[in-house]
Amino acid sequence: MPKYLWRVSYSQEGARGLIAQGGSARQAAIKEMVESVGGHVEVCYFAFGDDDLFVIGDVPNEVAAAALAIRTAATGGAISHTVTLLTPEQIDAAVARKVTYQPPVAAE
Repeated sequence: MPKYLWRVSYSQEGARGLIAQGGSARQAAIKEMVESVGGHVEVCYFAFGDDDLFVIGDVPNEVAAAALAIRTAATGGAISHTVTLLTPEQIDAAVARKVTYQPPVAAE
C-alpha cells in the first residue's frame, strides 16, 4: 500500500476540540478514520511549529487519500497536507527508468 505523511494544522476550533478531548482521543479518531478507508496508521506525533500533528500511515490508493483530505477539510477543524512517501527501492527504480528530457536553455 502507498505510504503517506499527513501534516496537520489545527484551526482555532480544532485546537479547542483537542483541549477538550486530549491527544489520545484524537489519535484514536485518526486511526478510526484511516482504517475506515482500508488503511493503517503507523505513528502519530504532535508537534510545535507550523504543523501541529504528523501522521504516518498507509491507505490503499490516491482515492482513499483524497477522501481523507476532503473529509478533514470539510470539518473546518484542521488543514491537512498529504505527502506521498517513497522507499529507497522505489527511488532506485525511479532513477533506473529511462526518461527523455530537454532542460531549459537561456536564449542568447
